[in-house]
Amino acid sequence: MLKSAAQPQSASAIPRRVALSLLCALLPCCTAYAQPPEGPAQPAPGPLTQQQTESMVRRVLQTEMHAANDTSHPMQYRIRKSSPRFSTTKLIVETKDGDVARLIAINGIPLTPSEQQIEDTRLQELASDPGKQRHRQEREQNDAERARKIMRALPEAFHYQYAGIATTPQGPSYRFSFQPNPDFDPQDIEAQALKAMAGELWIDVAQQRVTRLEGKRLHDVDYAWGILGKLEEGGNLLLEQADVGNHQWRTVHLVLNMNARVLLKTIRLDTTLELSQFTPVTSGIGYQQAIQILQVSAQQPARPASSGPGR
Repeated sequence: MLKSAAQPQSASAIPRRVALSLLCALLPCCTAYAQPPEGPAQPAPGPLTQQQTESMVRRVLQTEMHAANDTSHPMQYRIRKSSPRFSTTKLIVETKDGDVARLIAINGIPLTPSEQQIEDTRLQELASDPGKQRHRQEREQNDAERARKIMRALPEAFHYQYAGIATTPQGPSYRFSFQPNPDFDPQDIEAQALKAMAGELWIDVAQQRVTRLEGKRLHDVDYAWGILGKLEEGGNLLLEQADVGNHQWRTVHLVLNMNARVLLKTIRLDTTLELSQFTPVTSGIGYQQAIQILQVSAQQPARPASSGPGR
């Protein structure tokens, strides 16, 4: 069981890979976010006109796209990925060479000494083979480009309407409902994932950042007239972001549920990601330094872990 959960190719950019498998996550996940640009003071929470709504959504989504490209605030964090029958918990360190991960628990149970040794060996092999990390970084960059295509299409893909004010731990957020834009003509195959989606987008009043994105697919969406694949009706996505310190916004919760067909293969995804314990790391560190950080972190007493299904 450990071997399949700790394969090197799945250990690095888990949030990106899971999200992109469904909808390219609609917003990039787990990337370093920059402090929003300075501007005029934001208005107090209150009703917005349609023009104000459209202007704010465009401006904030543009901020999110710029923030997703900022890698100057790397962090270490913990991610728990769970499905109905299985969960893994990993420590992630972001570096200039891409993310590096270490498995620390399966189904909420810390690794045994023998399982820890397997992780030690895997990371030692990674440290001695820069080519593996380069390949992983290339995959991350390809995923990021796909996500950027989704981001660029968001303003045109939907019609947004002001829906009130929501209370969040961060403070008040504007709520905007969205419905498919019937005139939307996606130029990229990635952007086709936005078709037939409806839901809500929340924007933090004070910092003008996305705090919540929730969407559901209203009907099936075919790729190349169904020849390449199909996203089935009813799939849904929930993404929540928060300021994790010093105006650094990160994805903290992601729920992905969708059935899809790719060529002749049916894919059923039911995944939840919980990201927590964000801590800044030195900007510009390499992946080998990250491995050392992970080795030290793994020796520290573990914080209480949430319970999960038995192994």
